Amino acid sequence: MPMHERIIPYLERAGLYHLARLNSQWFWLDEPLVSAFVERWRPETHTFHMPFGECTVTLQDVAFQLGLPVDGEAVSGCLGEFETYMEGGRPAWEWFEDLFGERPPPNKVKQMTVHFTWFHERFRVLPPDASEETVRIYARAYIMMLLSTQLFGDKSANWVHIRWLPFAANLDGMGSYFRVGYSGGFRLLGRPGLRWSAYLPPNDGKEQRVIRYRLALDRLTARDVSFIAARVLIFV
Repeated sequence: MPMHERIIPYLERAGLYHLARLNSQWFWLDEPLVSAFVERWRPETHTFHMPFGECTVTLQDVAFQLGLPVDGEAVSGCLGEFETYMEGGRPAWEWFEDLFGERPPPNKVKQMTVHFTWFHERFRVLPPDASEETVRIYARAYIMMLLSTQLFGDKSANWVHIRWLPFAANLDGMGSYFRVGYSGGFRLLGRPGLRWSAYLPPNDGKEQRVIRYRLALDRLTARDVSFIAARVLIFV
């Protein structure tokens, strides 16, 4: 989804602008390096097994790489009966319509989720003469996508759960929330990490880079950890 310039102040106010910039335009993913590290990841212990011992991702690392605060209220959401925890017990789809100006068509809805293509198609182009309220709606849509994909992605893949409505609604208060938990990186390196471990680089030089990274990791010592940690967390 495009990050329109007029929604950037809302992302900054919510403390999510740095996270929003971690995309293909500003961010380069070194797939061979990720592959070499994932081979050393052990989901049973949530650690990388290195030649000098075990190391893992800390909350401070996640906060540093994603630019998120590590204090404040927790961002969480109940998947099952989340509507009962909404303020005033308001029906979720009525609130959704108030926040986004409309409801998605039935073919874009599955239980309490909306297919991400609806957000992409509906909020791709911000009209040049859009009112400030329209800009806020686009900002809410962008934040819903950020929360459902980059921060709290799960096996639903293409579906955005509407349990994030309370956070998208409170644009001015999001900066007080603690946005990412210690388990965030662990979850991303769980089953997805196992799938990545089966990644076979195309025959375009990446395979040789994977081999070089493997050798480099084999030669690492404890003195090199502080240097390499920043690179590891970029890809988590």
